Amino acid sequence: MKWVVRVISAIGVLVVSWCALTAWPAIVHGHPLYGVLLLLTLLVAVVAGWWTFRGRAPWRGWRRVVAVILVVLALGWLALMAWLRPFTAVEPALAAMSSDSVVTVAESTSEIVMTPSGDVSPVGVFFQPGAKVEARAYAAVLRPLAEAGHTVVIAKQPLGIAFLSLGAFESARDANPQIASWVVGGHSLGGTVAAMEAEAHDSDAMAPVTGLMLYASYPASDMSTSLVSDVISISGTNDGLATPADIDASRGDLPAGAAFLPIDGAVHAFFGDYGPQPGDGTPTITHDAARDQISGASVDFAERLSAP
Repeated sequence: MKWVVRVISAIGVLVVSWCALTAWPAIVHGHPLYGVLLLLTLLVAVVAGWWTFRGRAPWRGWRRVVAVILVVLALGWLALMAWLRPFTAVEPALAAMSSDSVVTVAESTSEIVMTPSGDVSPVGVFFQPGAKVEARAYAAVLRPLAEAGHTVVIAKQPLGIAFLSLGAFESARDANPQIASWVVGGHSLGGTVAAMEAEAHDSDAMAPVTGLMLYASYPASDMSTSLVSDVISISGTNDGLATPADIDASRGDLPAGAAFLPIDGAVHAFFGDYGPQPGDGTPTITHDAARDQISGASVDFAERLSAP
């Protein structure tokens, strides 16, 4: 059993090292929970390995059963930590994180806020990233919204899972009392959670959600009767994850007036800037061209909701 523990401890150190070496920027700039869990995993792995050299009596009987259960749990935990390794933001998203005379970008442990330097629209935009995708990866595609006058808030989700960030919209709204109404949006799983947030806040007396913006995404349930009747679903025709068939099947779950915009040749990973994604399709359009179309449609949508 000692050698089993030593092997698992070594695997733990290797998993943490691999995650840190391959996704360090995303860990540092993401929600702190994943980084804390990685550190705890490393400490437990080192202590467990050290413990096996202390010459304790062999585990017998019920102790051996407990040891086997702990081994299985440890292997499951290490697999989870490896699976949760985030997709790291790449250019041009990193450049879009810089403030200038038009947009001020502020980053905290829980969100990224892009604030227009000039006249600010009464319509704000709140965005949920896709599963395990670093929040900074959406800076380039969403920055044009801020340049058009809309305050943009991008959530940093615990462990990169949107379902663990259900209270983020309310926090963003409370921190921006100057915003009269909101567009909530999201990519992939983030869009599914954004749809839930839209339904939950479509009738709020103060700063309600008036628009829903889906990037390669669809709602988890029927929201065709939601008060949020302004919906845009932007998708990629070559998406291997949220396939065109999936998007088409979501039409009945969205309000009758929902707009559907397919980006010809675009794939799932083109809705952010974080590199290729396993299981995705093959693009037949450049990432820059797809991003321009996605950003343009998003700005047009928000501007329409801002019109008196």
